[in-house]
Amino acid sequence: MVEWWFYLVAVFAGPLMVNGVPHFVNGVSGRKFPSPFSGGPGTEDSPVRNVLWGAGNWLVGGLLLWLIREGLGNPFILAELIVLGLGFAVLLAMAFGDPERFKRR
Repeated sequence: MVEWWFYLVAVFAGPLMVNGVPHFVNGVSGRKFPSPFSGGPGTEDSPVRNVLWGAGNWLVGGLLLWLIREGLGNPFILAELIVLGLGFAVLLAMAFGDPERFKRR
């Protein structure tokens, strides 16, 4: 049987792992990309900060997955991770799919 808190930890692990991808990829590519530290909508942060932010997301998400490693064989936890990860990816795609929407005038 899986501990109840495994489900709670999985709620945060999936989105953190997904959120690390665009920040890390844009940072490694040398492109600016919005981050929580960039100063609000329409502003972008440096590639170095995005690499650090993406890697930090992966580090925390990986630590959370490591904490629930015994439960990762449970199909319900795997389904939760997949659904939350895909849902968060779709949410990010909808929010940032049109970069012109956030440009300052």
